[in-house]
Amino acid sequence: MNKINRRLGLPLRAPLYTQKEAAKATRIFRPIAYGQKFFVAKNIYATLHNAGHILGSAIIVLDIRDGEENTRLGYAVDLGRKNLPLLDDPYVPRRLDYLILESTYGDKVHAPIEEAQSRLREAVSRTLRRGGKVLIPSFTLERAQEVIYFLNELLKEKLIHAVPVYVDSPLATDITEAFTRHRSFLNVHTRRAIDEGRSPFEFLSLRFTRTQEESKALNADRRPMIIIAGSGMCESGRILHHLANNIEDSRNMVLVVGYMARDTLGKRIVDKERFVRIFGVEYALNAEVEVINSFSGHADRNELLEFAQGCLPLKRVFLVHGDEGHAQALASLFSEKGINVYLPSKDEELLL
Repeated sequence: MNKINRRLGLPLRAPLYTQKEAAKATRIFRPIAYGQKFFVAKNIYATLHNAGHILGSAIIVLDIRDGEENTRLGYAVDLGRKNLPLLDDPYVPRRLDYLILESTYGDKVHAPIEEAQSRLREAVSRTLRRGGKVLIPSFTLERAQEVIYFLNELLKEKLIHAVPVYVDSPLATDITEAFTRHRSFLNVHTRRAIDEGRSPFEFLSLRFTRTQEESKALNADRRPMIIIAGSGMCESGRILHHLANNIEDSRNMVLVVGYMARDTLGKRIVDKERFVRIFGVEYALNAEVEVINSFSGHADRNELLEFAQGCLPLKRVFLVHGDEGHAQALASLFSEKGINVYLPSKDEELLL
């Protein structure tokens, strides 16, 4: 931000907090296990349950006492999907009075997660046959690890050619190590594989890059390869350098495996705009663009409905965390199924 402010002659911004303050804050962190009810404030208790979205993600259930009355409020933002390769399915809290629920994919039904692997195989094979690079912009938490998991499966079964797979993100590297350390949060199949020395995060052609020099060297290397780099929506991070160096070569592919919000570079690539601006320079989008939506870690409309129905009886569901059209489509579905649904506005207060 300050680089931009200097260029525009605007005042420089001070950091919101220092490294010292961040380190000090960690001293008051304490772990809370799934299913453990704990005190939040007077007459309010919370319980965390597995959201199945990313490693350690949680659904929050609040028990709010008012005399003899007890109101149960659930908060499921973000909510994961069933049958993801690394995590257990989301927990469904029962007997809620109110539910605050996401609507990210309120108007879509995902293809089965198994389809992600077959489409990944087709896309990678197509690119490698023409001698190109596969660039995968990815969220560093969960999505990068899922892609690594599926690539490992494809290489293990010899369904794609053995080429170098680079995870070009120090943060994704650290998080991948955290997955192995915190294997109790993974599903039984992944835990067993790690315990038996078959970790999906350790295979022969997998490389983790940390330094800028290692990252820059990938752009000078003309061999076919797969590069996974952040950020997921192509708004920052090392993926921008790889795009600038490779997006004009028609042999290459930009493989999109996550949600791209409006007005992001990632969305402009998904929309296959003829020219895209990177670091203030226009580049011709000649690389092939492939989008695999079945990788999504967010529940789709049917999964959101099934989840809400599992939380009954519900006095009302509040839909948040989604574009307006998606939220309205999901609200219509809920109304058809007899669920009392409401779309709150920004800063609106409601009495339960």
